[in-house]
Amino acid sequence: MTAKNPIMDTPLIEIQGLSFSYDGSPVFENVSLSIPRGDFVCLVGPNGGGKTTLLKLLLGLLAPTRGMVRIFGHPPAEARSRMGYLPQGIAADPSFPVSAADVVLMGRLGNASTRRALDREIASRALHDVGLYELRNRPFSSLSCGQRQRLLIARALATEPEILLLDEPTAHIDIRVEGELYVLLAALNARMTIVMVSHDLRFVPGTVKNVVCVKRGLVAHPTSEISGEILRELYGGEIRMVRHDLRCAGGGAECMNS
Repeated sequence: MTAKNPIMDTPLIEIQGLSFSYDGSPVFENVSLSIPRGDFVCLVGPNGGGKTTLLKLLLGLLAPTRGMVRIFGHPPAEARSRMGYLPQGIAADPSFPVSAADVVLMGRLGNASTRRALDREIASRALHDVGLYELRNRPFSSLSCGQRQRLLIARALATEPEILLLDEPTAHIDIRVEGELYVLLAALNARMTIVMVSHDLRFVPGTVKNVVCVKRGLVAHPTSEISGEILRELYGGEIRMVRHDLRCAGGGAECMNS
């Protein structure tokens, strides 16, 4: 009989009985969710359904009205240093005179280390991870939208996270670059847990492992179970889902190979 590992058996992210409201308007009511170590979860749902709010609750930037959120068994604010975060729609002047390497180094600002050489080493490693090391001295303004997204992910990686939280990382990039980004995230998932918000329903099999439908509630599904019926209930209308694999089965979703 194999002994249980208490660290691996404890959910990395645990939500119990969570309720949250903005100015009295409910966003979540008595919801619960567990995310194990090593998972790759995609949060999907209509605009205003609470996806970004959920990420902010996980980060401790918002506090529940009722219920509990635990990260590594601790309140989110105590675990924030172990999480990397890519917010949605970062407000930045692209003409600001800063290099790619400088942007990634910003991820080290909250670190207690005073060793600049170590910070540069970690930033360089993050640039390698996202395939942008050769562009480290390029101005931020000269990078494409896809390269900027990769760079901002590198900035999150510079915090050396165990959990990576991404809010719409595929926004404003074309399909080819999006595919490259999924390949990158699959590689990162080998060493960290990923929770990603997305409106993109073209799930890449083998990358996203589980889908959490967010609409005043949290309902988790393995990616393989997502069907047209589930999506119609979530979005309130006819949804056409394109699956990029050769194993597409029925279940109400329209399937296309590519």
